Amino acid sequence: MATSTTQKEWQRAIEALPATPNKIPAFFLAHGSPFLAFPESEANMHGRLSPYAGPTGPLAMFLKDFGPALLKKYQPKGIVVFSAHWETFGTRLVTDYGDENPLLMDYFGFQPSMYKLKFKSKGNANLSQRIVQLYNEAGQSARTTSKLEARGEDGRGFQGPGLDHGVFVPFKLMFGEELADVPIVQVSIDSSLSPEKNWALGKAVAQLSLYTESLTKLFLTRSQYPMYVIRAIILRPCVECLLQADKRKQAMVNLVQHPGFRASQPREDHFVPLYVAAGAGEGGSVRVVTRLYGAPTFAFGV
Repeated sequence: MATSTTQKEWQRAIEALPATPNKIPAFFLAHGSPFLAFPESEANMHGRLSPYAGPTGPLAMFLKDFGPALLKKYQPKGIVVFSAHWETFGTRLVTDYGDENPLLMDYFGFQPSMYKLKFKSKGNANLSQRIVQLYNEAGQSARTTSKLEARGEDGRGFQGPGLDHGVFVPFKLMFGEELADVPIVQVSIDSSLSPEKNWALGKAVAQLSLYTESLTKLFLTRSQYPMYVIRAIILRPCVECLLQADKRKQAMVNLVQHPGFRASQPREDHFVPLYVAAGAGEGGSVRVVTRLYGAPTFAFGV
């Protein structure tokens, strides 16, 4: 299997994805840290991890290649996105933000420029209602939420409407400061963090012609032994179980029992979007688009 860790390798992997606009895969990708959105002049403000995790690092380069390629290859009519930073218990919330999606700056302690970031996009009421309908048909509770309503607990205690940084930070790199023609709708993950329940979230919307773009992030810590290094321990068994077509679901559910899982994921909010993407692409094959250290991207349902 190719490592897909260099630009040439991931460009080849992206090119090799089948161009199927009527059956778009579900993508799991790393949303990175807010470092990605730093101005390049401030890229080295946060120590030795900044060159890797920042705006000139490999994840930033990958996202800048990946976004335009997705639009060209699949010509999507909309993007449905699940982020690690929006959780609700019981009822799924689905954004219906109208002509412009607000941004929720759900981080703190950064320089002023980080609170002036721009990513302009729109919602789509018909798409939002269709998602709610699909969940209801699957026996799950769901409703829309507008920009007049705080969207609920996001796992960090931030309240308010808007796309969180797990969406607008990578999308800003993928699509520039404005994505005018493709509406974006965000859906909350299940705060139980259950692999089975979050798998079911993806499966319920699998029939959408545009599947889920599921995001997770490169988890950084001030620990002497950086957490993203520990995360790499679980990457190989993760990839191995994804490629087991006949036993994929059970193998992925069993990942939480891996000896390195809890060290890798002190709280698995940044892991469960993988189950959402896998549920959306259940039954199809899986492609490894990139195996960037601590920030892999997978395509489900290819």
